[in-house]
Amino acid sequence: QVQLVESGGGLVQAGGSLRLSCAASGSFLSIDAMGWYRQAPGKQRELVARITSGGSTNYADSVKGRCTISRDNAKNTVYLQMNSLKPEDTAVYYCNARMPRGVGGYWVMYDYWGQGTQVTVSS
Repeated sequence: QVQLVESGGGLVQAGGSLRLSCAASGSFLSIDAMGWYRQAPGKQRELVARITSGGSTNYADSVKGRCTISRDNAKNTVYLQMNSLKPEDTAVYYCNARMPRGVGGYWVMYDYWGQGTQVTVSS
């Protein structure tokens, strides 16, 4: 069983910074891409940032230049450094990890999710 445990959310004033962490644990073969998504009240879940096992990254336009995603493969952990936070960044942030899972004798990629961590930015 795979678990993703997030930490680092909280309340911060506009212009402040937060660092989110997400550690994967359990039984798995490897981790492909890892990423952060967010969901604000009344809105759909959206990608914030994503990083592949090789270190390639992509970001939502709304966070480019303000957020940096990184990962420590030895610790199976992904980080999201968020700077210059804005009230519109307020949301529940979810960690995602894509991993191969054996299904019927085949390996298929499966998305695992954390429980979410609340980020609130006050104006």
